Amino acid sequence: MAIRIRSKTLVGVGCLAGISAAYWALAGSEALSMLNHPDQVRVWIEGLGAIGPLAIIATMALAIVVSPLPSAPIALAAGALYGHGWGTIYIIIGAESGALIAFSIARILGHDTINRWVGARPSLRAFTSQNTLMAAVFGARLIPFLSFDIISYAAGLSPLRPWRFGLATLVGIAPASFTLAHFGGELGSGNLNRAAITIFGLGGFTFASIAAGWWWRRRTSMRSGA
Repeated sequence: MAIRIRSKTLVGVGCLAGISAAYWALAGSEALSMLNHPDQVRVWIEGLGAIGPLAIIATMALAIVVSPLPSAPIALAAGALYGHGWGTIYIIIGAESGALIAFSIARILGHDTINRWVGARPSLRAFTSQNTLMAAVFGARLIPFLSFDIISYAAGLSPLRPWRFGLATLVGIAPASFTLAHFGGELGSGNLNRAAITIFGLGGFTFASIAAGWWWRRRTSMRSGA
C-alpha cells in the first residue's frame, strides 16, 4: 500500500514538474506572447500545413492543463482557419483532452486525502452524490467566464467518476466551442456585423445559463424544504 501511494505521489509530482517546465519554457520565449493574439496563432497554425489541426488540439489541451495559458485565442484561430464545423470539433477534442488530463492529475495527487477528509464529516456527504457532481460540472461548463482549468482540477479531487466528468464536460463545452469557432470564422472573414451578433449571442447564452441554474437550485431547495 505504501509503495502504491509513493508511486502515485511520484507520478503526480512528475506531472506538476512537467507542467511547470512547460510554462517556464513558454514564458521565456515569444510563444506565450503569441498565444494571446488570435491573428498570430492563426498565422503560426496555418504555416504548419497538414498538421495544423493536431497543433490546435495539442495547444488547446496544453492551455487547459497549464492554467495561465489562454485558450480563447486558440479557439478563435481554429474557427478562422477551419470554419465553425471542423473548428468546433478540434476545439472540443483539445479541450476535452486537456480537461481529462487535469482531472487525472488532481485525482492522482489529492483525491484520497480529500475523500478521507469528507468521509470524516457526515454533513458534507450530501455533496458527493454522483448526479449532483455531474450536474455541477455540466452547469459550470455552460458558463464561459468560469475557469475551465480550475473546474477540471477541482472535479478530480471530488469522488466524481471519470466517465461522468468526461461526459458532462463534452456536452457542456459544445455550445461555447461552437460559438468561439463561429466568432473566429466571422472575424477571419472580416464580417464584423456577424461577429457582433455572435458576441451578443454568447452573452445571452451566458445569462440564460445562469438564470437556468438559479431556477434549478431554487426548485431543488423548495422540494427539499417541502
